[in-house]
Amino acid sequence: MHKQKIVFIILRLVMGFMFLWAFFDKVFGLGFATTADKAWINGVSPTAGFLSFATEGPFVNIFHALAGVAVVDWLFMLGLLFAGLTLVFNKFIKWGCIAGCLMLFFMYLSLLWPENNPIIDEHIVYILVLILIAFNNKNNIEQKPTTLNL
Repeated sequence: MHKQKIVFIILRLVMGFMFLWAFFDKVFGLGFATTADKAWINGVSPTAGFLSFATEGPFVNIFHALAGVAVVDWLFMLGLLFAGLTLVFNKFIKWGCIAGCLMLFFMYLSLLWPENNPIIDEHIVYILVLILIAFNNKNNIEQKPTTLNL
């Protein structure tokens, strides 16, 4: 196996684990970003804290209005789960990458302007990584032989 392919597999798995970890931490309050008393399973909105207190910039009022809205909670959590599962299991990668990119882009917008750089933060880097994974996955699919062995 080529070194580049190994790096792409590891990158895909790492990104998938990031999304899945965020999902499980918010559902069960594993004590890292979310404590057990703030877990979704205990009835606490997974988006309310961030959207109410961490957002800033020109879109802050929009994100404050979305805080704790049940539909937003479900879309966010299903997006985390879907993106994570697609990346880990290498199925529907394109759709998982699109979901992940959309969520990361909205998180980027909710934090404008980035704290340590006037334009770029980790959300943009993760979006580019997901785009790279999606393109790499597409190329691997197209390179498979199309002949049938009978």
